[in-house]
Amino acid sequence: MYPRTFFLSLVLASGNDRSPEDGTMTMEDRIEELEAMREEALLGGGEERIERQHEKGKMTARERIEYFLDDDSFTEFDQLRTHQTSDFGMEERKVLGDGVVTGYGEVNGRTVFVFAHDFTVFGGSLGEVFAEKITKVMDMAMEVGAPIIGLNDSAGARIQEGVKSLAGFTEIFQRNQQASGVVPQISAIMGPCAGGAVYSPSITDFIFMVKDTSHMYITGPGVTKTVTGEEVTHEELGGAMTHSSQTGVAQFAVESEEQALDDIRRLLSYLPQNNVEDPPRVEPWDDPDRRDEALESIVPDSPQKPYDMVDVIDSVVDEGSFFEVAENFSKNLVVGFGRLDGRSVGIVANQPRVNAGTLTVDSSMKGSRFVRFCDSFNIPIVTFVDVPGYMPGTDQEHRGIIRHGAKLLYAYAEATVPLLTVITRKAYGGAYCVMASKNLGADVNYAWPTAEIAVMGPQGAVNILYRKELEEADDPDALRDELIEEYREQFANPYTATDKGFLDDVILPTETRPRLIADLEMLETKREDAPDKKHGNIPL
Repeated sequence: MYPRTFFLSLVLASGNDRSPEDGTMTMEDRIEELEAMREEALLGGGEERIERQHEKGKMTARERIEYFLDDDSFTEFDQLRTHQTSDFGMEERKVLGDGVVTGYGEVNGRTVFVFAHDFTVFGGSLGEVFAEKITKVMDMAMEVGAPIIGLNDSAGARIQEGVKSLAGFTEIFQRNQQASGVVPQISAIMGPCAGGAVYSPSITDFIFMVKDTSHMYITGPGVTKTVTGEEVTHEELGGAMTHSSQTGVAQFAVESEEQALDDIRRLLSYLPQNNVEDPPRVEPWDDPDRRDEALESIVPDSPQKPYDMVDVIDSVVDEGSFFEVAENFSKNLVVGFGRLDGRSVGIVANQPRVNAGTLTVDSSMKGSRFVRFCDSFNIPIVTFVDVPGYMPGTDQEHRGIIRHGAKLLYAYAEATVPLLTVITRKAYGGAYCVMASKNLGADVNYAWPTAEIAVMGPQGAVNILYRKELEEADDPDALRDELIEEYREQFANPYTATDKGFLDDVILPTETRPRLIADLEMLETKREDAPDKKHGNIPL
């Protein structure tokens, strides 16, 4: 730690004429000493490094916390701690706080715990004390049941501390695992995040990245070029758009740090504090009996014509409440949060505008992770179905669509929260089963009159069932069209499934909102006891 005489010299410089040599200090002396240390801690790596941070378009750790939390709500821990390393001349390079700001505060009046890497101090690199500060607030968050928000801006492990840095990372990883499904964990990537530093955010529930200024990768462009000969930029290798659209590592790519922090505040408004609380219900602002007439014409007459499922969602949920998650990744499946009469719900929906809403490797992973998050935190799930099946082809098969596709099935089957399903159009084959079907455990299942529920689409079914007849027909195309229409009338409709009890009702599109709101209220006290076991073995 800084020698005490250093801070006494600050006190003397402030005009106090008492000498430290006389061995006496009044309360006033001690207060001035503490205030001097606090002022020093607030400067982090100093004015020059703070200015460099600003020149990069980035806020400092403290500025981020101040912007993020409710006014005057932050209580800091371990502000005066420093590293305990003497190797490589580090004993002469001690900074109060040791490169990370930790503590708790409030977001919209609810407690959250937060840590923010300070890039102005050793590049935000993690050492032993740095890790201890983070694990302390993570432990506290789990004890009191409050979300953990990590604002990451770090060069990674502090090389001067060697294996102690690696051990520190591992202690954080262990807390991430322990907190998973207990309290929400949200990461914002505000700068570089490399090597071991990427693993902690990847275990958390949601990752926000800032375009152009934040990067995540196991090895950077320099090492990549040395090892593989491949030349790649930071942005191409691990930028916000790379991870939000290609890898799925990040759920959000935003334009600025302020937007990231604003969006985290909004995300928290849909989430409970922990896994034993219900999600928050806000004062409703939309008529629960509102019926949007536009829904009656939103599904095209042609089964091959696309439409935007987000329009359906926006028309059903409370006005303006839909908050999409992972919008840029695997766009054939839409996931996000919304509200129904003020209640928080998770939404999963096939997107007919993209690949006809088929299920793929990526969309299955996207959907299963979201469903499991909602189930962990008692958030009811509303599923809108328009799915012709799993995407065929060697690419999907060789990438493991069987294994990855089963993840979504597993997630829905495992879920114990209220499950409400609305089939708007196609629900074919195994994809029908997977998308929160009645036999998979959904509580309430509806279909619109436009729904088609069958083992496969009419054309494929006719080609198989009537192959011989079509081969022998004088006009196979005319016969095929006739048989397709007959099949559609007999099987590709919602009424057969309703008659068998696989649907609870066929409803008008305009009835969707009031029916779902009523069902959510009915299911508010739902309890489901799962068999005793340590945990299942999801096909990872």
